[in-house]
This record gives sequence, C-alpha cells and structure tokens, in this order.
Amino acid sequence: MQNSPTPTHCPYCALQCGMHLTPAADGTVEVTERADFPVNRGALCGKGRTAPEVLSSRVRLTSPLVRAGDGTLVPAGWDEALDRIAAHLTRTRAEHGADAVGVFGGGGLTNEKAYTLGKFARVVLGTSQIDYNGRFCMSSAAAAGSKAFGLDRGLPFPLADIPRTGCVILVGSNPAETMPPALRYFSELRANGGTLIVVDPRRTKTAEQADLHLAPRPGTDLALALGLLHLVVADGRVDEEYVAGRTTGWAEARAAAMAHWPEYVERITGVSVPLLREAVRMFCAPEAAMVLTARGPEQQSKGTDTVGAWINLCLATGRAGRPYSGYGCLTGQGNGQGGREHGQKADQLPGYRKLTDPAARRHVAEVWGVDPDSLPGPGRSAYELLDALGTDIRSLLLMGSNPVVSAPRAAHVEARLRSLDFLAVCDVVLSETAALADVVLPVTQWAEETGTTTSLEGRVLLRRRAITPPDGVRSDLEVLHELASRLGVEKGFPTDPEEVFEELRRASAGGLADYSGITYRRLAEENGVFWPCPAEGGDRSGGRGGLGGNGEGGGDGAGAAEKGDGAGGDVHPGTPRLFLDRFATEDGRARFVPVAHRPAAEEPDDEYPVLLTTGRVVAQYQSGAQTRRVAELNAAAPGPFVELHPRLAARLGAAEGDPVAVVSRRGRAVAPARITTGIRPDTVFMPFHWPGEGRANTLTNPALDPTSRMPEFKVCAVRLEPVTR
Repeated sequence: MQNSPTPTHCPYCALQCGMHLTPAADGTVEVTERADFPVNRGALCGKGRTAPEVLSSRVRLTSPLVRAGDGTLVPAGWDEALDRIAAHLTRTRAEHGADAVGVFGGGGLTNEKAYTLGKFARVVLGTSQIDYNGRFCMSSAAAAGSKAFGLDRGLPFPLADIPRTGCVILVGSNPAETMPPALRYFSELRANGGTLIVVDPRRTKTAEQADLHLAPRPGTDLALALGLLHLVVADGRVDEEYVAGRTTGWAEARAAAMAHWPEYVERITGVSVPLLREAVRMFCAPEAAMVLTARGPEQQSKGTDTVGAWINLCLATGRAGRPYSGYGCLTGQGNGQGGREHGQKADQLPGYRKLTDPAARRHVAEVWGVDPDSLPGPGRSAYELLDALGTDIRSLLLMGSNPVVSAPRAAHVEARLRSLDFLAVCDVVLSETAALADVVLPVTQWAEETGTTTSLEGRVLLRRRAITPPDGVRSDLEVLHELASRLGVEKGFPTDPEEVFEELRRASAGGLADYSGITYRRLAEENGVFWPCPAEGGDRSGGRGGLGGNGEGGGDGAGAAEKGDGAGGDVHPGTPRLFLDRFATEDGRARFVPVAHRPAAEEPDDEYPVLLTTGRVVAQYQSGAQTRRVAELNAAAPGPFVELHPRLAARLGAAEGDPVAVVSRRGRAVAPARITTGIRPDTVFMPFHWPGEGRANTLTNPALDPTSRMPEFKVCAVRLEPVTR
C-alpha cells in the first residue's frame, strides 16, 4: 500500500518552506513539491531537497552515549544515561548552587521544546543561567525594533508584500545563498517596476540582482544609514506630517544624523557621495518602500544602534506602519523567532514577557503552578554564559546547538566546554560539541515528531510527523519529562507536543507574542496563523489596541478566514501586518532613537591590517552539523575558503587554491584562496560552517553589543600569511 504524502515544513532556515514527505518501502523518504504553501510555492533549495538524508541511521545517533573510564564515548541504555545526568545536576546544585547549572538551547527547537526547556531551567533546576544560539541571530534587530516600535517580530508584514512595494534596501543579507526560495520576491519586485538596493561589502549573488549595490567597509553600516538620513533631511524628503502624527524623538535623531554629512560618510564607508545620493533618490521616489536587515549590520558590537539608524530612515520618510512599507529583519534560524518568544532567552518568559516584570512573573507562575518568587531573575547572554563555563557554571545541559563551530572565539569556547565538570548534549548527530560531552542523548528530528515553529514572518506553522523514529531515539520533550521526574518534579512536563502547546497558549495569553487564539486544529487547516492572535473575544484589529490587520488587498496567504475551532464564537484571524493603526508603545507612536557612528571594537592596524567578515554558502547551513553529512551538499561546498581581492592576493603572493592563513588576535585559520573582484580589496570573507583548521569562528571577536549582547561576528582585524605545505 502506497503511503500518502504528509504536508510539513523544511527543518532549516526561517522561511520554513512547505514540502510533502512520503516514506518509501526501502526506508528512504521522498520530498515532493507542496505548491499550496504561499511562502515558497513549491520551490526548495538543495538543503531542503536533501533534508531526509540526515534521517538515515547511517549518519545520525540512535543510542545514548556515555563517557567511559578510558575517555571514549560508548553506547548505553536510556535509564543509565538519564540517571547519570540527573545525578550530576543534583550534585552540582547541592555543592555550588542552582546557578552553577547552565542550559543552552537552539533556534531550531520547536516552540514546544523551547517553551519546555525554559520552564525546566527555571522550575526544575531553579537556574537563571539559560540562553540560546538565537542570541547570535537577530538579537540586535529585536532590541532595536522593541525600542522603536514597542514590539519585535522579524517581519511585521508577509513576504508577499515585498513585490508590491516600490523600493527595498537590503542590508547585509544574501538570500540568493542563505534562503534561495525568497529571492523570487525580489525578482518579482523588480519585474513590477520596483528597485532593489543591496548593501554588502561583497558582490554576492544577491547583489548581482540589484539595481544599485553599495559596498561599504565592514563595520560602517551605521555611518551609511546616518549619511542617507542626512541627505533625506537636506533634500527636503522628510514626511513631516507622518513624523508629527505617528512618532516621537525626531529632533534628537535629526540632530544626530546631521552630524554625518555625505563627504564624512564617504571617508568612513568608502561609498561615494554620488552613490549615497542615488540611493536616497531611489528609496524616496516611490510611495512605498522597505528596509530589510540581516546578520551583516546586526552581528556587530553596535548592531542595535545600526539597525536603529535604518529604522530612523524608515520613520523619517514615513515608511513604517503603512501598507507595503516598513522595516523588517530576515531571521536566519528555523525557529529563531519563536525560540526566543517563549522562554529560552535569558531575560524573557513566554509570550515575549520580561522576566523582570512582576505582572509577567505572576501570570506565568500561575500557569506553571509555582510561586512567582521562586522564578530566578535574568541570567547571562549566550556568549557570556559560554565564557563562564568551568568557572561559575560547572554543569551544562545543551540542546540543539554546536557552539564549538558556531560561537565567536570558538577555540576559547571549546576550551571552556572541556573545562566543565559535566556536559550533557541532546542532538540528532554527533556534532563537534556533542563529541565533548559526558552524556549524549539521541533525539528525534523534524520529520519524526509534531510541533510548531514560527517563521520570519511571524507565521506560526505546524510541522507534522511523517515517519516513525528509529528504536533508541526519544524526543526532547521525553528527555525533559524524564529528567524532571528524576529531579523531583513529577508533573508539568508532558511529552505530547499538543498538550505542551495548549499550556503555551495560556502562558502567552495577553503578552506581546500572544498565541492564545492558535490551536493545532487551526494550524492543520490553515497555512499558518500570524501572531499576535488572542483567544476568542480578543481585540480583532490585531491586539494591543489595534496593532495591525490584513491591510490592503490581502495576498498574504495566511488562511485568515474565520474558522471555528470547536469553541464557538468568533476566532481571531491573526495579524499578518503589524502597526497599520498604531505602534505597540504606550502612546501608539514609534520612537526615533538618536545614534551616532562609532568604530568597530577592533579596527585594522599595522599588525592586523585587513578586515575579516564571515557568512554562509548556499550548500551548507549554520555550523554544518547536519548538512556536512549530506554527500550532494558536500560535493557542492566541500570545505572552507578565504575569499580575497586580486590586489590583496598579489601582495600576499597567493594564487587561486593556495592555502592562506588568516590570523587574528584570537587564533589562526587556514583555508584555500578564492580570488575574486567581488570583494573589497581591504576585506576577506570566510564561511563559518566547518570545524578544524578552517574554522572561521576561531578568528571572530566576542565583543558584545551593550544592549543586545550580540557578538561582533561580522568584523575583526586580521593579517594574511602564505602557507607552505
């Protein structure tokens, strides 16, 4: 009998592309097109097409592993592995206190897992020391968006709005390689007569599609945005009526921008004054326009201010909270958005509630059945938590992350992991981080479990179980249930994801990220539901006093028709578009935040005269823990490289393919040269997907943004050295 296809979503980036999965008789799983899902409309990149390869028992973990007396990892039974974890966590808490136990999560965990992990840390372990790798993804954009709008959601509008605007400035993003199915939205924008401006120090495949490419020196995006705003003011292009009616703080932000005149910005950024003027003309010419940022401007020690400057440009020109206009962030990780909304971020409780807010603590504590005073306060951010391993933090439970490859100053982070008294890792594969653990637990994957994720649009989606996991594998929810029981908490940690989601709905109710009107039944019937979506009887205009709605013309593919979920009465349709009526601030107005350019934390000098920036390639994903196990993807991108300009290569005496050493104050990486005119002569680029001697994050600077605590992945000073082999 032929198995019927299961509609579900890709496990990788935040597009969460729709696909069908069909198990075959030989044990493989076939991926087929799912044209009904509006985001990708059937299209998939190579990572999505090959995602089932990692389901194979040949490449994934199928048995718990424990560290034997001789130092090797050996197979063990589940009871032995769980007992060992519980015993070590108990001993650490007894000897050193609750905060000596750390928890580190991942932006790929489902909402149910992220929610339960945050609850487990605070209720069972009583520790404040929990954060996740999503801190490295879009925390600067989240901080800037919250300051300006009172609420952060990656995109406050559907992707379908992009082709309907007049101009997009795409800052530090390369969707042609990082999320290829999204490139069609920018192609459609141009086909409709709109224009695309790409800001990137490299001439990427995305930049090649642009009407205008600005190539600033890495670390100067803030100055660039301020220079554009200066010209908007000087040319009389400010939307004075909008500024007066829907914003506050313009006078201070205007004064800050006017200190960044075009010639000064040209000297800082390397972008000529004529190109600055052309960008302003293109952005201000149409009635509607957008600015979209990604990791380029965000992964800086001034990332929050940098994103804030781009938001100020949108506000000054009246391009926020209007149809087909606004600022948005292209989130990277599959559930980077939902992963922080519901509790695995150091300072947040479910529903985007602040851990320091007494009312928020009371609400969540009531749902959890605990005393609000028992909940710990905010803990360390991701890098600070990793940096404290082996000192203040003696034991660590890690789920779905590979910081040995993905963290900044990675050699130091690896050393801190090795210094722990005890490390337990839950993962699908034996990643470089899992290989250091005392106990490794094999957990189910996307196709083997049901759960929800939240895409970069704020669209909550249902991933459906399509196949049975192999023997010896359990879900993360089962792991947390078993550990909670062993640590004395018998109730409150169900293993059924829908039961967890029902509790999440209650915990999020009334919060900024309100999921209370979303049910599994709705998600099964619709192509996702956009938050905020309050429960029956909530504000139908979008919650929080009318934050948004469907706007003009629909076209968002939200499936927002009102459907009953068995409860009777009206059902909130969700909120595809935020801020159309008001912003999520107390007075409903957006806030200008005055910012000024400042140098990167580490500028070039005589010893380290070149700038390094890092990023991704199309055939690999994040730390590569899964994609590096897929033959087709490895054939397309077999290893790291150093991209450099011909003039820089000539000074070094390097030819195409020659090994080149890149040296920073933190370490040394070696990879083959890739010579191209598509990068600035003062800059080199390395992808960060690989461990070993080509590990790019050996070099990167952990200098932190003071607000978001984002490390400065995107710019550091290096020198190049030839390698003789």
